[in-house]
Amino acid sequence: MKNITKNRLRKASALAVALAACGSANAGVTVAGPGESYLTLSLWARTSYTNAEDAAPNGTSRSNDFSVDSVRIITSGKITKNIGGMINFERQSDESMRILDAVAQFELTEGVNFWFGRMLPPTDRANMAGPYFANVWEYPMVSQYPNAFTGRDDGALLWGNVLGGKLLYSVGAYQGKNRGTGLSNDSDDPLYATRIAYSFLDPELGYYGTNSYFGSKEIFTVGMAYQTQKNGVGTALARGDYRAWNIDALYETKLAGGGVVTLEGAWYDYDTDGVTDAPAVACANVNNCGGAQAGDAWLLTAAYLIPTKIGIGQFQPYTRYQKFNADAGGDTKQWDFGLTYVMSGHNARITAVYSDMENAAGTDTDKFVLGVQLMY
Repeated sequence: MKNITKNRLRKASALAVALAACGSANAGVTVAGPGESYLTLSLWARTSYTNAEDAAPNGTSRSNDFSVDSVRIITSGKITKNIGGMINFERQSDESMRILDAVAQFELTEGVNFWFGRMLPPTDRANMAGPYFANVWEYPMVSQYPNAFTGRDDGALLWGNVLGGKLLYSVGAYQGKNRGTGLSNDSDDPLYATRIAYSFLDPELGYYGTNSYFGSKEIFTVGMAYQTQKNGVGTALARGDYRAWNIDALYETKLAGGGVVTLEGAWYDYDTDGVTDAPAVACANVNNCGGAQAGDAWLLTAAYLIPTKIGIGQFQPYTRYQKFNADAGGDTKQWDFGLTYVMSGHNARITAVYSDMENAAGTDTDKFVLGVQLMY
């Protein structure tokens, strides 16, 4: 029985590694190659309509903006059973297509994987899930880990699922912030990142995450992430070390009547060593520069997937509250009240959400967003 369980875990872990680039087992088109090799292609898209207060070109009227927020081309594959990789591209609104991920992947042994290239460093659940696997439409403003593009950075990562898949560990070294002449990190000090997460109920296999399984699993997972970089903030004349950590938790259960309750929370602490980070003018030609703000933050999200199917999907109302307490300046707070029509999990959903944000200056801004997401 132990050998059977071990073999099942090994096969499940291998599948999770193979499909980690997509963040979901619902891959697109898979082409088989010689031996155990294969290549998978997926296409993802997010489009939206936004009606926001004082956001029209005249500065006083409400905006009426239609946008293609994101288009992703996702490719992943295996050369051999233990060697694979992924190359992904993304075009965000009003931008050209850019490299999102480019990772060489090696499964050294069971529970030990080595990745090298451009990827998501170990961070909080919000970043590991990304916008495509969130319960809400917009990425949380309290998640402020440094990144070169869409949460990514260039570096090396060691990670794995152990203890029957219950424990995820990950540790890596990355390019980090403020590499440039006149900036704090002109000595090229790397950023170090780590995350551990333990699943008390069903295991969550793979490196990436999600904010909901829509009732297919019973989940209670607690995770913690930490990042540090010497000379990660400021300029060459006033530099400081960067440190950030968070703890997050996800609970999801399917009730007797078929409805699914999802609860998520996270706490963040950001430390800039008493230094003000590099200004925008100093970051003009440097990627992953500036923007670090000292303070603490937190968020709470609650969602309920209604069991009754209406048409081709189910409705999932949700609410989220997030707050960033800056060490210097006021607080930023935001409420989100949304309703998602879930047709095929994260692969096909439509979201309507009303948001109200009060910034550090005390200015209150509201907006309405209608978003559509498809992944194949």
